Amino acid sequence: MTHRLFDFAQMTPLERYKLLCGVVVPRPIALVTSKDEEGKVNAAPFSFFNVFSEDPPQIVLGLQHRACGQPKDTTANIAGSGEFVVNMVDEPLAETMNLCATDFPPDVSEIEALGIATEPGARVAVPRIAAAPFALECRKVLSLAFSRSREILIGEVLAIHWREGLVDTERLYIDPHRYRPIGRLAGSAYCRQGDVFLLHRVAYDAQSRWGNDKSKP
Repeated sequence: MTHRLFDFAQMTPLERYKLLCGVVVPRPIALVTSKDEEGKVNAAPFSFFNVFSEDPPQIVLGLQHRACGQPKDTTANIAGSGEFVVNMVDEPLAETMNLCATDFPPDVSEIEALGIATEPGARVAVPRIAAAPFALECRKVLSLAFSRSREILIGEVLAIHWREGLVDTERLYIDPHRYRPIGRLAGSAYCRQGDVFLLHRVAYDAQSRWGNDKSKP
């Protein structure tokens, strides 16, 4: 089997971006709502996003700046208030998420322009998107800038809103078939939750393949 090498030191940021976005897939999508000082609510999708820790409960979000170096709306809003909501994206919310990626002017609220229904937050002053299957209310913990265009945000999850019928509250099991999340690929490509299969974790002591078959006398 033959492999070739891409040396990132010899590549432009755009070339590295295209490769990383095509290789690290599928990525979960955070449709982030935030609020500016005047109370205008912004909504923007991010696929440089994931859960980071459960104790403390934290997520990570890759924030972007404009070419001139000025922070985009979400970045500026979180820096100002320290609060935001991660609205998870399922199949019914996909089109709305895509419309939120439109390059609206900074003084235009995606929520107002698109007529997106919201509900107030319970632990933060930022509203959540009513149609989202799950909404994670978050508070900024730490933000680190690595360049003029990129910074990474760590946020603490304070609470999760969830749509009725998605969670087994006794086992805290989330049904992927009812959830139907979508994933981000590269370019304009996304993916649906396809065939789900199980791979149960194996206990080391139970495996004869490592010479530890304790079932033998």
